[in-house]
Amino acid sequence: MQDHIRERVLEIAAYIVRYKCTVRQAAGVFMVSKSTVHKDVTERLPRLDGLLASQVREVLEINKAERHLRGGEATRKKYKEIEVY
Repeated sequence: MQDHIRERVLEIAAYIVRYKCTVRQAAGVFMVSKSTVHKDVTERLPRLDGLLASQVREVLEINKAERHLRGGEATRKKYKEIEVY
């Protein structure tokens, strides 16, 4: 694995654990695609740091369990902002 990829994987993983953010949020911060973040933390990270990988996995599982709530909130906010005549 190239050095810049290794550094990115570790930085993204540390960011996700520290801020308990979603893959989408991390992708925005690091200006890479969601697919890249997902591949980094699910495939590359376990080969580099097993402990950090398990911490990231915990955050991602929480996000997965809560995603239906976040989606509902986003929809509610969207329609609240639209004026109804």
